[in-house]
Order: sequence, then C-alpha cells, then structure tokens
Amino acid sequence: MGQSLSEPETSKQSAFCQNDYYKVGSSCMQGWRMHMEDSHTHILSLPDDPGTSFFAVYDGHGGAKVAEYAGKHLHKYITRRPEYAEDVKHALQHGFLDLDEAMLNNEALREHMAGSTAVVVLIKDNRLYCANAGDSRAIACVDGRLDVLSFDHKPTNEKERERISSAGGYVEYNRVNGYLALSRALGDFGLKRNAQMLPTEQMVTAYPDVEEREVSESWDFLVIACDGIWDVLSSQAVMEFVQEEIGQGIYPQQICENLMMRCLAPDCQMGGIGGDNMTVIVVCFLHGQPYEELVQRCKEAVAKRQASTKKRRSHSNRSHESEPESSHTPPASDRAGKAGGNGRLEDESSGSESERSEELAAPLLAPNANGKEGVVESTTAEPEAAEKASSSSTEHTVTSSVEVKQKQKESAPASNNESVDESSEEIDLK
Repeated sequence: MGQSLSEPETSKQSAFCQNDYYKVGSSCMQGWRMHMEDSHTHILSLPDDPGTSFFAVYDGHGGAKVAEYAGKHLHKYITRRPEYAEDVKHALQHGFLDLDEAMLNNEALREHMAGSTAVVVLIKDNRLYCANAGDSRAIACVDGRLDVLSFDHKPTNEKERERISSAGGYVEYNRVNGYLALSRALGDFGLKRNAQMLPTEQMVTAYPDVEEREVSESWDFLVIACDGIWDVLSSQAVMEFVQEEIGQGIYPQQICENLMMRCLAPDCQMGGIGGDNMTVIVVCFLHGQPYEELVQRCKEAVAKRQASTKKRRSHSNRSHESEPESSHTPPASDRAGKAGGNGRLEDESSGSESERSEELAAPLLAPNANGKEGVVESTTAEPEAAEKASSSSTEHTVTSSVEVKQKQKESAPASNNESVDESSEEIDLK
C-alpha cells in the first residue's frame, strides 16, 4: 500500500450535473494515502459530438501526472479518431493508444514512473460503450439487476500472463516483474520498452477491452469507481448499496460520499483494504422523467429483493427443522466455502477473476460511518437553488491539487466546468 497518514483525510470534492436524460453525481476522497492520485470526468454532451455523454475514472499510481493528463484529454483523442463516426469501439481502443503515445512523446510525462487505470463509459445514440484498461470498474443496474460492464486486468489472469511472458516479462507476487499489480494501464513506460513488440503486445498495454450494450428505459443507473471501492465491496454489493440509497431519495453526489465512507477502513492496519484513494461516479438514467420516478423503481426493486430473501430464509429454516438434528450444522470447511471472512456471501457476478478471493480478505466495516469526521448526513432533498444551478452544467473534470484537504478549505464543491489539478511525485504503486 505504501506510506499512510496517521488519520484519514475524509474531506471530499463532490459535484453534480443534470439534463433530461441523466442525473450525475461524483465525489473523490484522499483517504489514508499520502497524496491524491485519482482523476475523473463527466461530460453530459461532448463538445466535439453534442448529445454524446462521456464518463470516466482514472486511478493513478506512482504520481498523479498520467491520471491528470488522461482526465483532461482522453475524450478528445477518442472523438478525433477517423473511425469514430462509424466504429466507436475501435475509436475507443485506438484513442487509448493515441493518448499513451502522446504521453510517451511528452518529455515531462515520459520521465515520470507513473501510470493510471482508465475506465470509460461513452453513450451515443442509446448505445453504451465501456472501455477499460486496469482494475477500475463500471457496473450497471438494469431492471433492478446487476450488469458488469468491465473486467479487471490482473497479471494473474491467464490471457494477461501469456502476453507478459511473450513480451519478456514475468509475474511474481501477483505483479508484472514483481513490480506492478496491473497488466494494462496508461503510462508505466518502463514496462513498455520491447522494441520488437507492438503497443498492444507489451508487458503492460494501454489497449482496452470494450463492452457494448443497448440502452433502454429499463436502465436505472451506472456506478464507475476505482479499486478503492471494489477492493472492499463486490459488484453486487455496490449495486445494492446504490439502489437502496436511491430508493430513499438520496441524490447521486451524496450517495458517492456515503459509499466512500462505507468503504473507508477504520484504521490503516487492514493490509491496504479500505485505505486507498477513492473516486466514484453515479449516473442515474432519467429517460426524460423526474428523478422521483427512478426513486420509486429502486424502492420497489429493493422491496422485491428483501421479500425474496425473506422467503428463501423461511424456506431454509423449514428445511432445517425437518432434518435430523445432527445435520443442522455443516462442517466448518463447508461454511467457510460459502461466505467470505467478512460474513458476506460470495458474489458470483464478479467483475474480475479475483474478486471472490478479495472478498475473503475484505474487512467487515461499519455500514455507516456517520460518527466519523467529515461525514455528511444523508438527505433526501437538496436546496432548490443548488438543483437549479446544476441543470445547465455539462462538463466536469477533477484531477487534483496539492492536497484535497487544502482545496476543500479554500473552495466550495467543484462546478461542472471546473478543472482542479493535483500532483504527486512519490512512487506508490497499487
């Protein structure tokens, strides 16, 4: 995990924006880390392609420079691709590589031993494209159910290990060359130096996987976040958390803050779990209707799930009552296989091959951290003036400043056209 603060920095940079189709909230928090290295972007209508929306999270490591640059420029490289109008998937894939090449040719960025994940969701003409390089992740709630939109790139994945080996590298301690815990990333040019290999064939490549979906009126919301969230909660758990919060009428930016505090470790002795920088974007689909329509749908979905769970438990209890007493308690090995060390059931809808094993190591954190410093109590409504101010905003990019804490003291929550810069020279790999 690297060096940690003696107390977590829980001040947050939160923002929101809205049009007839989306209600978006975002927030980022430094947490236990010495520096903030994440960046994120949400643009309701791209300047180069009006009507197309772009949302992204960049989780930097070894410094914030690469994440900052990607947050400001990646969407431009994608829309400039000649195939963008006809083939968005290939434009995304080559846009990632173009950005990486531009940073390699930038002397100021090339010399930094820094890198960043990138998970992007682009929605154009009711078609959703999710491009991912690294272990940040995007999920969707569709008709009340989970849809995982990206899959983590870890060096231990068979396909990733084969590429690493072919490029002359190796996997040790679950890291590329014993060094980097990701197998795909922007930057990290020290692991992209095989002159005989194409950019897509390097030990670490910026080439993303792309998932496509058709967006219908059954789509409820998206959650896009860095691994500071996914290391603590499974995809299913995050979907249910956000669904329940929306069902209570809480607004997206507050949900982002609540989710980060839910995942924050109570101390820095948790082996890195819950101690990372955290960034979350929640995108609510309005489909031209008031937010209250989505609130009602989520409330009904939560009630349905709770009723189903209650029914299963009741059926299970009746089954146990009809069995011999000696069969009521399964062997300890069986019990351990059905639940993680934190008491949560294993999630079969994982966004990565390793998520279920990560669940075993995840700590049992308090469901709500209202008693902790910096927490804002959940509310079901916002000031009317703030809501009106958000409706005309379309673009928001957060990179970082010297420290989130200092920035929070100096200014109000970022507007949607605001860009804030934050840097770190310390090498602190994921």
